[in-house]
Amino acid sequence: MIFKVIDDEGFRLNVGIILCNEDGRLFWARRVGRNVWQFPQGGINPNETPEEALIRELREEVGLKEEHVEIVGCMRQWLRYRLPKRLVRQDVAPLCIGQKQRWFALRLIGGEHNVCLNTTETPEFDHWKWVTYWHPLREVAAFKRKVYERALRELRPAIVPRAARRVSQASKRTEQAES
Repeated sequence: MIFKVIDDEGFRLNVGIILCNEDGRLFWARRVGRNVWQFPQGGINPNETPEEALIRELREEVGLKEEHVEIVGCMRQWLRYRLPKRLVRQDVAPLCIGQKQRWFALRLIGGEHNVCLNTTETPEFDHWKWVTYWHPLREVAAFKRKVYERALRELRPAIVPRAARRVSQASKRTEQAES
């Protein structure tokens, strides 16, 4: 299937990546030069499938190759968020008002020593860490929060084994109480 970079409604086609380790902790990365944390994500190029974009973005942003990860889940539907007006570039055509994302859940099967944030001339991230499952909802930019929550909820069965979910629920309640 061939995709446009920006759909007819003004949303840029994109993939979102939730990468977990064997302990069910999530890869959380800080944007270069800013105190803004997020999951890896990136645009889908013309003539590229979401799966191809996923592998390319993973390599560009995190330094991981296809053999370092296992795809354990994918959302069938697209999730969208609008950019705040201050972030919409009015002088660019076609106008992009937000992101339309297909989310994937991945498990790291290669060692974390394979993570490399500077594989391109303009790295996306300058720091990363493993975080608890619900931690991203506290730190992600407010305009992305609903999409992150939906992706985390829907992909959770693929990421967190059933026995660990009970522990994760207790952890979420503790995190909410501390907030």
